[in-house]
Amino acid sequence: MYTANETRYDNMIYNSCGKSGLRLPALSLGMWHNFGSVNDIENMKRILFTAFDNGITHFDLANNYGPVYGSAEANMGRILKSDLMPYRNEMVISSKAGYDMWKGPYGDGGSRKYLISSLDESLKRLGLDYVDIFYHHRPDPNTPMEETMAALDQIVRSGKALYVGISNYNKEQTKKAYEILKEQKTPFIIHQPSYSMLNRWIEEDGLKDYLYDNGIGCIAFSPLAQGILTGKYLKGIPADSRVGSGKSPYLHSGDITPEKLEKVKALNEIATERGQSLTQMALAWILRDGKVTSVLIGASRPEQILENIKALDNITFTEEECSRIDEILA
Repeated sequence: MYTANETRYDNMIYNSCGKSGLRLPALSLGMWHNFGSVNDIENMKRILFTAFDNGITHFDLANNYGPVYGSAEANMGRILKSDLMPYRNEMVISSKAGYDMWKGPYGDGGSRKYLISSLDESLKRLGLDYVDIFYHHRPDPNTPMEETMAALDQIVRSGKALYVGISNYNKEQTKKAYEILKEQKTPFIIHQPSYSMLNRWIEEDGLKDYLYDNGIGCIAFSPLAQGILTGKYLKGIPADSRVGSGKSPYLHSGDITPEKLEKVKALNEIATERGQSLTQMALAWILRDGKVTSVLIGASRPEQILENIKALDNITFTEEECSRIDEILA
């Protein structure tokens, strides 16, 4: 039976999630990859235990994370039952629904039927009575926003989630959702967008400032641009990598352009000057101005957790460093 590290809270940074009373670790563990039916359960345990032992208390899931769909939640449920349930009150567990989950017209989107039934299935897989945060995973143009937000409100009032969030909504969609949820007095506390040095759409769209100004937390996913900001492609695309083997559905060799690699090379030089790896600087950069609550990291082995946590040793950037980075990314 796992026993947590007694000093697990000593070095982690915890940030308020918007204007709510919930505080999230500066780094959270995303279970998008490496926790499916094709992965080793003992390695999953090592990753989860290493994260929790180092103060990462937030674990982010979705109904269709795997592969296969649902298997990440099922594996998390197995590990909760075998080892982590004594620490449930110290953990923030989130899930989502919005993308395809099962066949037929009720298996994706933003309808009340889909969201509530999907969460019921998620709770069964997790072996829990409630999740801490439940997100609508994407805006659905085929469902009235009022229906989707009413479903999120009902989910909280039923006790199946403590807070709600949204993901992949742009600024205007977020504004409409916020206005509805505010009127309903629903505890809408967080937005989960993609955000990285190479993907700054939430700055260009104005979403990042909107969230901060309205007291809504922000948690960034894909902070390393699907691995480009780890620097592993600086010397070419390894044949045994997910990109090189053609097995990555989200990143392709054509996405790794010479222009992009030149930017990564220049960023790597700044990271070296800061005494950080490129990965660590990329994570620190997202947290630099206090407007992002937490950054979602992924891991295929425990050592990656430990390396990523070192990013928190230096999340301050000088004006000169910011100017150089802005010039590179322009």
